[in-house]
Amino acid sequence: MPRPLPVVVLASFVYTGFLFVSALAWAVLIIAAAPFLPVHRLYALPRSWARLQLAALRFLCGLDYTVAGLERIPPGCHVSLWKHSSAWETIAQMLIFPPQSWVLKRELLWLPMIGWATRQLKPIAINREARGTAVAQVVSHGRQRLAEGLWVLVFPEGTRVPVGTTRRFGISGALLAVEAGCLIVPVAHNAGLYWGRRALFKKPGRIRVVIGPPIVTSGRDPREVNEEARAWIENEVRALGA
Repeated sequence: MPRPLPVVVLASFVYTGFLFVSALAWAVLIIAAAPFLPVHRLYALPRSWARLQLAALRFLCGLDYTVAGLERIPPGCHVSLWKHSSAWETIAQMLIFPPQSWVLKRELLWLPMIGWATRQLKPIAINREARGTAVAQVVSHGRQRLAEGLWVLVFPEGTRVPVGTTRRFGISGALLAVEAGCLIVPVAHNAGLYWGRRALFKKPGRIRVVIGPPIVTSGRDPREVNEEARAWIENEVRALGA
């Protein structure tokens, strides 16, 4: 039975408040624990926060999710390319995949507490205005993160895009995978249908996440690899109705 609009609105407001308060609380924990824990053990804290968020979304907003293709996540450390249409996937990825270094805009690290906590988790913070430098930074820092035993997560469109649209896929993730000789794992989902770009309201329903077959990159042209990943993600997103 559909939820009445006032219930959806109220639940969304309550969840948003919980999201920010809990993010600040966990940020304090991460900053306090960082000097004493290696990043792989420290990652347990953001994972516990993500688990709490998804449970709160299910309880308050009636928003759940399913994942198809978990068996396709290969052992070792590789590059994951995600469709970016919602804030939801920035939370869920912490639970769905092994510990990852996130490629993000450097301004996020300037946020008090939350940005400082994110810095402890070894993200790859780039200046999106300096495109050539940013690509080189993703490749050089990405290789370090892979060597340290972290996956690298890239949103190849660079920002959240509205449902039904796409942006040019940046080359940095594909280039990193080719140069490091690792796999690319593409990920599609329809989270934007339920928690839209810059939207306050969270619609009840079930988000579907699909993990694609790993893409072999060794010895290939990064542009070819990038196009293969883009085509799979966009085709799968359309099949999910988003």
